[in-house]
Amino acid sequence: MNATNFDLESLQAELAGSNPRVILKAALAHFENIAISFSGAEDVVLVDLAVQLRPDVQVFTLDTGRLHPETYRLIEAVRKRYGLAIDVLSPDPFALQQMVKAKGLFSFYEDGHKECCGLRKVEPLRRKLATLDAWVTGQRRDQSLTRTALHEVEYDQAFGGEGHVLVKFNPLAGWTSAQVWDHIEAYDVPFNELHRKGYASIGCEPCTRPILPNQHEREGRWWWEDGAKKECGLHVRDGG
Repeated sequence: MNATNFDLESLQAELAGSNPRVILKAALAHFENIAISFSGAEDVVLVDLAVQLRPDVQVFTLDTGRLHPETYRLIEAVRKRYGLAIDVLSPDPFALQQMVKAKGLFSFYEDGHKECCGLRKVEPLRRKLATLDAWVTGQRRDQSLTRTALHEVEYDQAFGGEGHVLVKFNPLAGWTSAQVWDHIEAYDVPFNELHRKGYASIGCEPCTRPILPNQHEREGRWWWEDGAKKECGLHVRDGG
C-alpha cells in the first residue's frame, strides 16, 4: 500500500489508544516502504519492538556533526545489538560551510536555532522522507506543548504535500517517559549514557544540557529560548 490509497480516518479510529506494538504491527502491515527515525530513548524502544515484527526494518538517524560522543556510541550499540544497517544522514556540506563561514559555529545562541537545525536536521530528513511512503517516530503527547494533539497515525503536514503524500506513525503517542524507561529496563534496551547524568531530551551538544529536578524534560533543549519554541522543525504541526 502507499499513502495515496490509505484510509487515514479508519486507521486513526482503529489505533486510538492502542499499545505501541499494535500500532507498529499495523504500520508495517500497511506499508512496505516505511522507516523508523532513531535518535533517543523512545526511538530505541520502537526499534526493539519493530525488529520482532520485521527483522530488516529500515532505520535511519541524523548525524548533525554536533552530537555528543555518547550519542554516536549509542548508534553503534543499536546497530550491533539488532543487526541493522542504519542509514546515517548528514547535512549538505556546502550549505553548512557557508553558514559557518558567515555566522560562526554558535550563531544559534544569538538568532535562534531554526537556521542551524534547518541545515543540520530538517534538510537531510526532508531528503530521506522524499523516498518513503511512511515513517515512524518516537513522539509522545506529553513531551511539549506542540505535541498534545498528536495522533497515533496522521498525515505528515511538514514533509508531505500535494506531490508526495506521507504518513507518520507515532506508536508512543500515549506513553509517558516512565513507560519508556520501564521497557528499557525490562528488556535491557541500549540507551544513551547521558541519561545517567541528568540529560532527559538529548540533541546536539551545544544545545542540550541536563535538567534540574521537577523540570520538564524539554527544558534541557534550547534553554535560552521560549518554551513554546522548543522544536527543531522535524515535527511541525498545524497551527504550531
